[in-house]
Amino acid sequence: MLVSAVGFTAIATDLSGRTEVLVMARDVPAGQELTARDLRVAKVAAEASVVPVADLASVLGRQARVPLVAGSLLSERQVGEQADFPPVGWSQVPLAVEAGGSPPDLTRGKRVAIVAGPGGTTAPAADGADAEDAEPGGPAPVLGTVTGVQAPESTGGVRVITVLVETSAARRAAAMEHPRIVVISAKGREAL
Repeated sequence: MLVSAVGFTAIATDLSGRTEVLVMARDVPAGQELTARDLRVAKVAAEASVVPVADLASVLGRQARVPLVAGSLLSERQVGEQADFPPVGWSQVPLAVEAGGSPPDLTRGKRVAIVAGPGGTTAPAADGADAEDAEPGGPAPVLGTVTGVQAPESTGGVRVITVLVETSAARRAAAMEHPRIVVISAKGREAL
């Protein structure tokens, strides 16, 4: 019986199609060289684009082309000789968000809207380029994706949230007073 159980386990493992691949052990920003500490091994039903453990040497010392998130499978397209982030037409905007101005569990990758907080406005552009964005109820929200969340230095303090937005809206987002971050749910409804 023991031999049968071991044999069945070996056959089931082979039939499952699981392969040992490289997975991010921690977050790595775009432009940083990958080290062995940044990676771990996982056995998964892998796609052709992920890096197998046998190719570890081919990714060590190469730069992350885009921000890499802990727990994600590593793809060969995500590493190279230099960073390709942010993509053309997009900019990262760091925002000083006051306590209560964003969900406490906000994480990288969340789709968000940046809105002016109570009493907040957008400073007009010197050339008047953003004048058409002004609305009677305040400035129009700027949509983007969270690329970084820095914890506040003290309890209830300001935390820095970095959001990837279209370059054409970057100045408007950066100029918002008392910015608030609102997560956009997959169903299209917003929640704080």
